Amino acid sequence: METEYTRLEMLIGKEALETLHQKRVLIFGLGGVGGHATDALARSGIMNFTIVDSDVVSISNINRQLIANHDTLGKAKVDVMENHLHSINKDIKVDKRNCFYLPELSDEFDFASYDYVIDAIDTVTAKIDIIVKCTELGVPVISALGCGNKLDPTKLEVTDIFKTSYDPLAKVIRYELRKRGVKHLKVVYSKEESTRVDKENKNTPASSAFVPSTAGIIIASVVIRDLLK
Repeated sequence: METEYTRLEMLIGKEALETLHQKRVLIFGLGGVGGHATDALARSGIMNFTIVDSDVVSISNINRQLIANHDTLGKAKVDVMENHLHSINKDIKVDKRNCFYLPELSDEFDFASYDYVIDAIDTVTAKIDIIVKCTELGVPVISALGCGNKLDPTKLEVTDIFKTSYDPLAKVIRYELRKRGVKHLKVVYSKEESTRVDKENKNTPASSAFVPSTAGIIIASVVIRDLLK
């Protein structure tokens, strides 16, 4: 009998699929990157999610975020994503955290209970805290770096943060991680220089449908392949 995962099982095998069904993934951020990563993981056999986001869907999200459309405007992203995941497989377990993650909330998360953590948020202090916590506990973590002001998804790559270039966010993260003794971090980032034409409103990143979504798909692929090693 065919299931949601029949074609995937043909690719990786029944035992590997069962392995993925048992894994738990914690995802910080359901925006352009995190939303597509979550969707791809659900379509790839992950059945246990904790999703973290404090935001609601806004009209400016529609150009790049998987769960954003005119029917979901004003709704909490964690609620919309939960419904989306259940539309893929009603048996997926979803732990929703409608909060803005900061270091002072870290005690509310049992990082050690997860098989993989995805950092798809923008706040530097939060990113650093998540990365350090996971590193200390030996929990695999992957971070998304800057996907704003970019147009070409073919410039994305997976590497160690200490091998990155062109990315201002990566520079800050590298500095902070060195201070904390973190020597490695798997990241997805773009080598593309900014193509932004609007030189005003500099505090608001410009964005495309291509780069954040592709980064999310790449992250999901890395997570699945790592979990099956």
